[in-house]
Amino acid sequence: MIATEHSDAQVAGFWQGLGLPGLIDVHTHFMPQRVLAKVWAYFDRAGPLTRRPWPIAYRIEEDKRVARLREFGVRRFTALLYPHKPDMAAWLNAWGADFAARTPDCLHTATFFPEPDAAAYVERAITDGARLFKAHLQVGAYDPNDPLLDPVWGVLAEAGIPVVTHCGSGPMPGRHTGPEPVAQLLARHPSLRMIVAHMGLPEYGDFLDLAERYEGVHLDTTMAFTAFTEADAPFPKDQLPRLLDFADRILLGSDFPNIPYPYYEALDALARLDLGDAWLRAVCHDNAARMFAVEA
Repeated sequence: MIATEHSDAQVAGFWQGLGLPGLIDVHTHFMPQRVLAKVWAYFDRAGPLTRRPWPIAYRIEEDKRVARLREFGVRRFTALLYPHKPDMAAWLNAWGADFAARTPDCLHTATFFPEPDAAAYVERAITDGARLFKAHLQVGAYDPNDPLLDPVWGVLAEAGIPVVTHCGSGPMPGRHTGPEPVAQLLARHPSLRMIVAHMGLPEYGDFLDLAERYEGVHLDTTMAFTAFTEADAPFPKDQLPRLLDFADRILLGSDFPNIPYPYYEALDALARLDLGDAWLRAVCHDNAARMFAVEA
């Protein structure tokens, strides 16, 4: 078990020192316990999509995980869910709707998979109040350009609802990861509001190029810049100035609770980039507050 108590106590001081009302974390995971148990077991055995030791820092009960985020001062967070096979997404969406109803500071999150009824259950989730979707191209092992998903992307683009998308090839490449499938998708749906998870690691520059081309493309900081990630997929130093160029389209993400280090380390890694307090305020709160209409 990773000792987090000392570092956890530093989180509030981080955002208070920036003059923020708290943090908004767009990349946290809550899911049915039996699903989460399988996710944790996968990390425990260093499965083929990780292939390295990955201890879970916050392996605690659901209510304690929610309480921990609130203690950190996270004002809004997400319940990112993702199916790895057909006939799973609609069930996950029902769970996500229930979790959001009993957890008002969680942004109601839903998901999808390439299957014939995907458009129907995505529309139903939107009607039920979903404010964010998750697409995991690595775990789901599907092509975002699958014809079964075209109406889904169309509905999401029209509704202006963001989709946190794991599309980079880290920590291990999948059959449909990398910038090219996403470039093809955006060419057909240029108004799609996509949040590229993990800054698109390790293809950081390529996904920044897509953000340059499409105004709806955002990136989240999940696990990027930390010592854990820098060891295998360092962010290129020559790309650092571009993070200032996209200061209004980078959002804080953590991967809580499935991180192999204390939560504070992700915040400290952002501060160590030395991009200034205004950049940190935008990334850690203001950009997401604007996207999700969170009042100050």
